[in-house]
Amino acid sequence: MLARHSNVVVSRGISCCIRRAHYPKRSSFALLGGRPGCGGGGGSGSCASSPTLFNPGIGAAAVSSSERVCFRASSVRMAGGGADGGEGSASHKYTNRLAQEHSPYLLQHAHNPVDWYPWGEEAFERARAEDKPIFLSVGYSTCHWCHVMEVESFENEEIAKLQNDWFVNIKVDREERPDVDKVYMTYVQASQGGGGWPMSVFLTPELKPIVGGTYFPPDDKYGRPGFKTVLKRVKEVWESKKELLRETGKQVVQQLAEATAAIAPTQDLNESSTPAQAVSLCAIQLSKGFDAKLGGFGGAPKFPRPVEVALMMRNYKRLEQQGKDSAATRALEMALFSLQCMANGGMHDHVGGGFHRYSVDEYWHVPHFEKMLYDQAQLVNVYLDAFAAVKDHTYSYVARDVLDYLIRDMTHPEGGIYSAEDADSAETASSTKKKEGLFYIWTLQEIEEVLGKEKAQMFIAYYYVKAEGNCDLSRMSDPHGEFGGKNVLIKRPTVDVAAKFGKKPEEISQYLGQCRAQLHAYRALRPRPHLDDKVIVAWNGLAISAFARASRILLTEPPGVRYEFPVTGCHPKEYLAAAERAALFVKSKLYNEKTKRLTRSYRNGPSKAPGFLDDYAFLIAGLLDLFESGGDYKWLQWALELQSSQDDQFLDKDGGAYYSTAEGDASILFRMKEDYDGAEPSGNSISALNLLRLSLFVTGDHSNSFQNSAEHLLAVYEQRVKEVAMAVPLLCCAFDSFNFAAKRQIIIAGARNAPDTEALMTACHAPFDPDKTVFLIDESNPEERAFWQLVNPPALAMARRSPDGKPLAYVCQNFTCQAPLADPVALEQLLRQTFTGPKISSFKLGSVSK
Repeated sequence: MLARHSNVVVSRGISCCIRRAHYPKRSSFALLGGRPGCGGGGGSGSCASSPTLFNPGIGAAAVSSSERVCFRASSVRMAGGGADGGEGSASHKYTNRLAQEHSPYLLQHAHNPVDWYPWGEEAFERARAEDKPIFLSVGYSTCHWCHVMEVESFENEEIAKLQNDWFVNIKVDREERPDVDKVYMTYVQASQGGGGWPMSVFLTPELKPIVGGTYFPPDDKYGRPGFKTVLKRVKEVWESKKELLRETGKQVVQQLAEATAAIAPTQDLNESSTPAQAVSLCAIQLSKGFDAKLGGFGGAPKFPRPVEVALMMRNYKRLEQQGKDSAATRALEMALFSLQCMANGGMHDHVGGGFHRYSVDEYWHVPHFEKMLYDQAQLVNVYLDAFAAVKDHTYSYVARDVLDYLIRDMTHPEGGIYSAEDADSAETASSTKKKEGLFYIWTLQEIEEVLGKEKAQMFIAYYYVKAEGNCDLSRMSDPHGEFGGKNVLIKRPTVDVAAKFGKKPEEISQYLGQCRAQLHAYRALRPRPHLDDKVIVAWNGLAISAFARASRILLTEPPGVRYEFPVTGCHPKEYLAAAERAALFVKSKLYNEKTKRLTRSYRNGPSKAPGFLDDYAFLIAGLLDLFESGGDYKWLQWALELQSSQDDQFLDKDGGAYYSTAEGDASILFRMKEDYDGAEPSGNSISALNLLRLSLFVTGDHSNSFQNSAEHLLAVYEQRVKEVAMAVPLLCCAFDSFNFAAKRQIIIAGARNAPDTEALMTACHAPFDPDKTVFLIDESNPEERAFWQLVNPPALAMARRSPDGKPLAYVCQNFTCQAPLADPVALEQLLRQTFTGPKISSFKLGSVSK
């Protein structure tokens, strides 16, 4: 069922092209401003364009992209071995080089009859020596259509023989090697107007692209070329036109490199109006797609894309500061309503916690059941923002729900956070077939058997459970009827359970928690989806941020709140411990203290891939949040160290902004600068915010350097914001942060972890304020005092406790500071007000004014 695993994107002058499994990041060169939605699919079936093979030397090897075809792939046998691939004790008919790899995705293919190589010189050398083209297959371990193509083609001995005879075959885990993925995905998107995974690209022995596509069925169907046909056609054209293909490949790479080379000749934004308008411009564009009935910004399939909510929350705050109360309320309502609808929908795992990848329908109901760490972490942060803004514990409850799921199901024994859970699972332990969603869906009979028929009735009403199945809210929910009799739990606002059953809200909450706990225990007996237990630095950076911020913001929850399963109700400090454990995992296993370099990921040992821009940027952001939430100053110290390393490897010192990859790898054909804030934010957006934050923590030339790098980066993307701001929401937030000079800087002078200090720290984080910077400085600690003396002597000079030793809070804004406060209630009240009051000095952190 293709619609359940694809989203369709419209690009400039190009009809719909499939993009599977993710809503991937796009460069400025490709798909500017594309939104989820189909420009031509219709009926009860699902549509996708045929992935036309494109290369000037080959021509079209498939039907035109305007011809569409519907597929059913609801019941496909998956590869055996699950997460372990080649690690089990079972004997296998075939074993290839991938059995020596750590990546779960590569291990899944370790016993294919295809003679797979990992990306590396051994494969390249063979291709050059034998003058054979390369078949490059890129995917990831929880990708449904990657599994389908493996079963249909890569486990097929006939097809494998064609691959082995005619090509050098390379497998790449896109999560482990995003650098390889981005180069060839840019080519596929440019030549087809869309892309996705599995990505299938044929290369010359010199790694230049010949032709690319995505998923191919094994045989020709409906006028669509099968994989066997594609293999034969590429082989024939290579034999007859290889020099032309080589030359064409060189030209294509040159054009792509030029198209993705964003630079700014000047770093000066002083005369530009863009910084002041960026958030408003993006909010206006997003608002045009707002679904006032069902929430979200755009139609089905619906992706959470947390950066959109973050942008609307910042827009709300800015409008509130400007006294535009009506517009501010509207912005806040759009953000809150979207969060409510996502939490109520089936995209939210009500029984086990966490969120699935996206919803195939407009109701946020029937999801693509995969769970990704980057979604969980970013969603936690926007739910925390919502709670801070309105103090409705509905939002803090959802944040806890996700964090508790990560701790329970997604955490390495030593603290790292795993990457993902698959959408597919087997029906029984002995089954060789897997289907999507089996682990998560329910029949009415199952629920009644687990809970008891009488007890189940309130649960059934609350979650819209029906004997015939509940995937009937939209024609897009279940177009092929494969969920007949099955239920995806969803809260429906039209059902007043309290009135129907004569119960108080707290009684219903307790009852539902008990039911969820029982169903969770029952569900745990089912075969679980595959767990991708890689620990990726970038995604752990996002998770560190979420855990750290939760540890402080959730301390402001109202007293007496009762938590029900799957929320544990733990003390928020446990989340700080989780953040610190994840940070320690990365530092101890994936960071070289001597070279100051990161490794991309860990699974049974560090991967071979180096850290990329996203790894540095996302981790730095997480460490800054960890420090500002009360973590040790050494996290800030490491963040500064990592920023220096990031600049050394990725910064374009002349043209501005950051490349995604470092120099030196000859197998990466060109270096890209990415800006698109999609399922994951771009490394440049996060870096811009990091630089602006870091400039406030340090003084003098160091501070100026961070500020100048941020300004130069923003100058690179000024035109991008003007053209299509909604493609870069987080970058718009960075423009806004650069423009907003009146940031609050709060210094807490006190002993770390002391109760009085903790109370002041919690007060700092009680209001929603994206513009604050929080310093906790313990001047009695000699090592910490030496650190601040080195990086920011003025801040250290201010960090003085009261004469009787009590911690004090200093609030500075607009180049002035308020009188210090020792009372956390008074501090919170002050932070909720416009800056007024007695001045004690003319002081800006990082400089001293007389």
